[in-house]
Amino acid sequence: MKLEILPYKLPLKHTFTIAHQSRDVQDTLVVKLSAGEHYGLGESTTNPFYGMTLENMQSCLKLVAEKLVPMDPIHPEQLWAITAPLFKDNPFAQCALDIAAWDLYAKLQGKKLYELLELDPKKIPVTNFTIGIAPIAKMVEKMQEQKWPLYKIKLGTANDMEIIRELRKHTDAAFRIDANCAWNADQAISYSKELAELNVEFMEQPLPKDDFEGMKKVFAQSALPVIADESCITEGDVAKCQGYFHGINVKLVKAGGITPGLRMLKEAKSLGMKTMVGCMTESSVGISAIAHIAPLLDYVDMDGAMLLSKDIASGVEIFEDHVAFPDRNGTGALLL
Repeated sequence: MKLEILPYKLPLKHTFTIAHQSRDVQDTLVVKLSAGEHYGLGESTTNPFYGMTLENMQSCLKLVAEKLVPMDPIHPEQLWAITAPLFKDNPFAQCALDIAAWDLYAKLQGKKLYELLELDPKKIPVTNFTIGIAPIAKMVEKMQEQKWPLYKIKLGTANDMEIIRELRKHTDAAFRIDANCAWNADQAISYSKELAELNVEFMEQPLPKDDFEGMKKVFAQSALPVIADESCITEGDVAKCQGYFHGINVKLVKAGGITPGLRMLKEAKSLGMKTMVGCMTESSVGISAIAHIAPLLDYVDMDGAMLLSKDIASGVEIFEDHVAFPDRNGTGALLL
């Protein structure tokens, strides 16, 4: 198999700000895994918060590419297990290869990925559309620009409740809020009461990732469900979240791809937790992969390509009430 490594810069429609960073352009890495005339595409964006750069991702993948040359296509789960030691501390690079492997394998089987996984594309929950931190007037403007039935509101400011109160005046859409670790337990519990009255579905990662003592208190006293993000990165984190969170948000790039992501979702379900998959502002390459596993989920955040001013690929199209899959096998992603 041959692996090509393709770096891109994804321009955003608006400056995207969360509690710990802002950006106008998102660096991303697309990989193309080829076997004869067939190929699969995978993607992972960079993230300074997790120390993932184009440089260390490319360096890691170049070493893996050498190992792939003599190999024939195998099931993605087998390939993930074989190559896992080569990725060490770079799950982002591992994710790009894993998505490409699933795309390629499904194509070789003559199936769309959701068909390979025996999933029903009609059972996909509505994605939220994310509103990043900005002056309140700008956040309102973003909502009015993209009318949507469900918004995720990024918080972590000195005036978080003022933001939600004002946004609520301009839409009847449901809200989810994501504080990205910015609050303490008492804040989260106090805010949850009013947030529940303002039609907020749940709070995502309100506390720092290691504050499980605080989360136990929030879990017991919050008026809203709480979903783990930064506290649930890899497979070993899922069981740790039971009794502290009502659900988990799996990010494929953080977990190392679809392969471990599917295992995490299965374990969370077995533990009675809600399941969600989120994105990291990927292009339609990464978003298309998420869409194919979305029938497994209670919630999904796959608006990454919708936040771009220019996409580098075509793939799934996301509408308010459904997802349209292209008439192509695999994930359906195609570089433009």
